[in-house]
Amino acid sequence: MPTPPAVVELYTPEQRARRDATRWTVVQGVLAPVQFLVCLISSVLVLRFLITGNGLDVANLSVLVKTVLLLTIMVTGSIWEHEVFGVWLFAEPFFWEDVVSFGVIALHLAYVWALTTDALAPRALMLLALVAYAAYIVNAVQFVLKLRAARRAASAPAATIDRSGSTAVPA
Repeated sequence: MPTPPAVVELYTPEQRARRDATRWTVVQGVLAPVQFLVCLISSVLVLRFLITGNGLDVANLSVLVKTVLLLTIMVTGSIWEHEVFGVWLFAEPFFWEDVVSFGVIALHLAYVWALTTDALAPRALMLLALVAYAAYIVNAVQFVLKLRAARRAASAPAATIDRSGSTAVPA
């Protein structure tokens, strides 16, 4: 009989208990879809400006709101990682998501810098916002795929691979 496919566990039982007990899990669960919705609305406003030349102020404001939400979710996510994994950032299960998050933050902050210093013309500024949003979408997909895999792992009686790489097959 073939061995079931291995699934990587995202949390130890202790980490799962801490994750379920902390209020920061709820905060992340609320902020993530709010940030995504703001990104979609802002993308429409940015594209509207790029297509019509109208609405620069509202497009800029929407990107600033998105940036504030991004920074808020990063700070609260760091607190969440500390409570669940004991480190402020770069916990092993979310290492690459955190690395990409810093790139996303850099792009958003480059936008804020360019806006406040008039370093870019409005069209270039809006294109930078879209690049920042594309990076954010990649990062959001990373998190969604990771969390979906963890949910499947938690409910599947398949063999698992712990963080050391050892395979455990349930009896």
